Amino acid sequence: MWLRLLCTLLIITGASVAAQAKSQWQGCLPADVDADEVISAEPSLSGQPAKKITVASKLNQIGARCRAKRLVDAKGKQIHFYRLTGCWGNPPENYQEILDNQRQELARLRRRYRVIEISCNPSGLMIQ
Repeated sequence: MWLRLLCTLLIITGASVAAQAKSQWQGCLPADVDADEVISAEPSLSGQPAKKITVASKLNQIGARCRAKRLVDAKGKQIHFYRLTGCWGNPPENYQEILDNQRQELARLRRRYRVIEISCNPSGLMIQ
C-alpha cells in the first residue's frame, strides 16, 4: 500500500512539474508553437525509436525564461522559432533556391536572435 501511494505521489509530482515548466513559457511562446511540440528527432541506428526533443526540453536546456512577454535565453538574448523546409519526397525544381533562401534567412536571424529550428521531419524517420 505504501509503495502504491509513493508511486502515485511521484507521478502526480512529476506531472505538476512538467505542467509548471510548460506554463512557465506559455505566455511567451508564439501562437503557432506549443511547449510539447517536437522540434527534432535523432534517428536511432539500433532500431530503437528516435529520441525526440520538444520545445520545452530545448528551452530548459538553454535556460530560457519569460521576461516582459518575451522569451529569452540564459544570456538574455531573445528566442526566435523557425520552421525549416526541405522535407520533400520529390523536391520541387527550385529546391536549391528555396534552401539557399532559408540558409540566408537563418544567418540573418542568428545575428539578432537565439534561433530554435523546428524540423520539418519531427518523426526522425528517413525520408525516401
